[in-house]
Amino acid sequence: MKNLSVFLFVLSLCMLHHIVSGAGIRIANQLKSKKLLWMRCYSKDDVIGPKIISMGQNYTFYFGVNFFHTTRYMCTLKQGPNYKHYQKFTAFKVFSNLDTGGLWDWSAREDGIYLEKEEGSFVQNPVYKHKEFDWID
Repeated sequence: MKNLSVFLFVLSLCMLHHIVSGAGIRIANQLKSKKLLWMRCYSKDDVIGPKIISMGQNYTFYFGVNFFHTTRYMCTLKQGPNYKHYQKFTAFKVFSNLDTGGLWDWSAREDGIYLEKEEGSFVQNPVYKHKEFDWID
């Protein structure tokens, strides 16, 4: 009976960690000349967008990391007004069972797409703002 109680306690802690742990993606439009930013993101289970983000604005969405820590989001960004310049990329992924993801903060700028990974609970390696991708013509 004692073993069962310990097992149920540990299981409930794991479940609580799974429920409380969250992650998010922020897409910010830092383009110039009042350009719009088109975005669409998806995972195995969800589709976010398409959405149009005005200059100086951002769009943020939060989600839970799945039990197996395999949550991954792919995003496509297109630069207005003619949406000729674009990039498709992995916008979120978990690296270990202790990683709950944190907030992945993406910024679309004229010269490319920048990433900053803000610390969340158990995020092992925060990433400071740097250019991650160039635009594809």
